[in-house]
Amino acid sequence: MRRRAGTSLPIRRSYFVTSSFPRRRRIYLMRHAEVSYFRRGGAPPPAADGAADRRGARASRGGGAGARAHPLDRAVVSDLPRTHETARIVIGGRALEPEVRPELREIEGGRLSAIPEDQLEAVFAGAFGVALDREARFLGGETFGALVDRVVPVFHALCAAPGWRHLLIVAHGGVNRAILLDALGAGIGSFGAFEQDAACINIVDVEPPAGDGARPRAIVRLLNHTPYNEQKLGLDLTTMERLYRQYRPPRIPGA
Repeated sequence: MRRRAGTSLPIRRSYFVTSSFPRRRRIYLMRHAEVSYFRRGGAPPPAADGAADRRGARASRGGGAGARAHPLDRAVVSDLPRTHETARIVIGGRALEPEVRPELREIEGGRLSAIPEDQLEAVFAGAFGVALDREARFLGGETFGALVDRVVPVFHALCAAPGWRHLLIVAHGGVNRAILLDALGAGIGSFGAFEQDAACINIVDVEPPAGDGARPRAIVRLLNHTPYNEQKLGLDLTTMERLYRQYRPPRIPGA
């Protein structure tokens, strides 16, 4: 092996031929910013949808900083306003109109009033638990199988669609989990194995499908990154534990 002049370091010949590698495209998968899901007294806002609060808007700007560094050429959101608000902050002044995919709306919960009071905390905390299967229901509502069946085909269709190189998807915690688990080749039982904090960003690189109907090969490069709080300081509770705190705020002694 030849060595560099004046050093003991060998000269390594590069065998990489970049043209032989797949041409990957990048998806920036974000969860929407922090919202208030319940009004005072525990009642949900109209259409079970909240608006981003001040913390949420600030987190969106921080979460979108990474995506803004790249030339986004397509953006997709669900039909719930909180994803539109976050996408607009991330897109900024670019001439890019988000496309609405109703199938990417969050998994639907049932009537919380139907859950016995003494079981509420456990039901919330275990909503993304380890014993999930396709027939399990989110807070007594939609099944996780139904969520996967409407979300994953949209994800595959976007991966196969031509005309984009950097795609922004702003969706929801449950929807993002379904997409990421599909990319990782994992099952519904792993829903609770990772978090999706408010305005987090995930990066998924995808390769063209091998043929019609084939699954896209995906590489997860970044998971649940929060640029506004990289060390996750103060994020000790899970998403569903924080949601329960919104629904049933802790009582202050003497108040």
